[in-house]
Amino acid sequence: MQVLSRVWQSIRWFFRRFQVIRWLILLGLTVILIFSAWFTYKAKTADVQNIKSTLQTKTVIYDANNEEAGTLYGQKGTYVELSAISPQVQNAVISTEDRTFYSNGGFSIKGILRSALNYVIHHGQIMGGGSTITQQLAKNTLLTQKQTMLRKAQELFMAIQLNKVYSKQDILAMYLNNAYFGNGVWGVQDAAKRYFGKDASQLDASEGAILAGMLRNPSYYNPADHKDNAISRRNVVLQLMVDNHKLTQAQANAAKAQSVQVVDAFSNANAQKYPSYFDSVIEEARSEGISVDDILNKGYKIYTNLDQTYQQNLQTSFEQDWAFPANAADGKQVQGASIILDPKTGGVRAVVGNRGEHTFLGFNYATQLRNSPGSTIKPLMVYTPALENGYHYDSILKDEKLSYGKNNYTPTNATGTYLGTVPMYQALADSINAPAVWLLNKLGVQKGVASLDRFGIQLKSSDQNLAAALGGLKNGVSPLMLARAYAAFANDGKLPTTHFIRKIVDASGETVVDNSHPATRQIMSKKVAQEMTSMMIGTFNEGTGKTAKPSGYTIAGKTGSTEVPSSWGYGTKDQWVVGYTPDIVNATWIGYPTTDSQHFLQGTSTSGVAPLFKLEMSKLMPNTPQTAFDTKDAAQMASIQTPGKSDDTWQGIQDSIDKGIDSAKETVGKWYDNIKSWFK
Repeated sequence: MQVLSRVWQSIRWFFRRFQVIRWLILLGLTVILIFSAWFTYKAKTADVQNIKSTLQTKTVIYDANNEEAGTLYGQKGTYVELSAISPQVQNAVISTEDRTFYSNGGFSIKGILRSALNYVIHHGQIMGGGSTITQQLAKNTLLTQKQTMLRKAQELFMAIQLNKVYSKQDILAMYLNNAYFGNGVWGVQDAAKRYFGKDASQLDASEGAILAGMLRNPSYYNPADHKDNAISRRNVVLQLMVDNHKLTQAQANAAKAQSVQVVDAFSNANAQKYPSYFDSVIEEARSEGISVDDILNKGYKIYTNLDQTYQQNLQTSFEQDWAFPANAADGKQVQGASIILDPKTGGVRAVVGNRGEHTFLGFNYATQLRNSPGSTIKPLMVYTPALENGYHYDSILKDEKLSYGKNNYTPTNATGTYLGTVPMYQALADSINAPAVWLLNKLGVQKGVASLDRFGIQLKSSDQNLAAALGGLKNGVSPLMLARAYAAFANDGKLPTTHFIRKIVDASGETVVDNSHPATRQIMSKKVAQEMTSMMIGTFNEGTGKTAKPSGYTIAGKTGSTEVPSSWGYGTKDQWVVGYTPDIVNATWIGYPTTDSQHFLQGTSTSGVAPLFKLEMSKLMPNTPQTAFDTKDAAQMASIQTPGKSDDTWQGIQDSIDKGIDSAKETVGKWYDNIKSWFK
């Protein structure tokens, strides 16, 4: 005991001698002062003054004709002033959430003490409750939902600043317009429409109590999904209103006796009529340096290239399940995407980025996919450079099963048959593999790579080989990339710059993004583009796209698909159709998000993606200007020519030259090997 006594005396002496307690108090006060200064600075510099205007404004999307197409918004609904909100709703919310609302300074001492007690009881865990209406508004509009002591302290200082800047009426109005009421509904006006089919100004005590009760847990207490829970919570709120002297007991009893009838008169169709297009607009605006939060909340006017008729037609097509292959055995749905361009300007006129339920800013297969293009690459990598290097639409190509290079790469035709020779236009229209690889080998792979680069598609070194002629790429393309590339054929050889947005104007009227004069680049001659189009018209007239052709219309383009291992069965991984006229380009893809032995497309693009593409184009074409091509089907042009003996002679000379070149290559190779052996 004496030892403990001496230790205690020593400690007391130390504390008295060095005034430790005073220093600790001073240190504590200093820390509080520093944090207070920091939180005050954060509150003073926060965008408090613009909260109301942000809640009141929405970003508006305009179509290509400058007509309103819809709105973008964050966590806000239809804004109404406090005078347009029933006093019963106001009283119910104040009685439930913050009884001293009109007298407190934005925070409640009792609430803070209650939160502190809960913090101790629950061993350092931040519990809900204790926040005033002003604090909740600060949290919802200026801070994150993260529950930490620092965030709670910052919330307190933000609430004090809010209380200085705004009147109590404004704060309550902003809170009610920013509150979430479940089922995707924000704000009291839209909630009144969603659950009671009336304006917020018309709500009675029972209805006001239901909405106030939902604030604690909107999914659990909303009357559309959990009526019994909503009624039980309503009765609690009504009694709280009695306790707060906002209702008499008789009035509360009468309200409790009322039945609850859910009437849904809420319509938010205008805000998200075109989800894939609006998502793409947000992504493009973000690439221009505007944050998603600003896009949703700063009241921009965004002028786009959207054609609402095209967009509606495209979305309607995607809603037709019969136009898609059947689901997999486990019920997984085949995915798909389509994009429509104006080939002259590069403006995106319509887009559907996925099939099924839309996820806000989710994966967009039309713009973000990177899958193998299959045979849609042939016109870009093989046939365009061939025309630029002396070949013609009716040049004769070799169609034989041949092996190439040291690795004996041996491309095969899908049909398993070989014609020996075939004119170029037929090789393209029927998507015959062997002639395409033979031709790229003659041209040289690098010429094909350079041509593809001009079309805006870059190949990695690992993909720069003969197999690329058939679209066998490790790093693939999106429908948007293919649509842009094919736009050059429809636009007399000029490659456009693709874009969704024409211009963005901020709330002050200043133009912050301007794409009104998009750039184009001449990547091939008009003659080559015209000749390519003549061959690709054959794709839909007599080739692999015949089943995808809309009745009564002339279109050009190409189909494509990528094979799966033969052990899985007969089928493909990706299926494509790219079709164009002088007015529009349509690139359509279908496939599974992840391909395996249980999830692949049966058959080829002639049966899988063709019904969807045909349906789309049948709906789109009547609404286009229907400008005619300035060329004819290459097969038709070839049929009216009279082949003479000179043609056979020339072909014989051509074959002899080819054989001579092949023989020379073989001889030089032998010489090289012999010379190498001398130095070993």
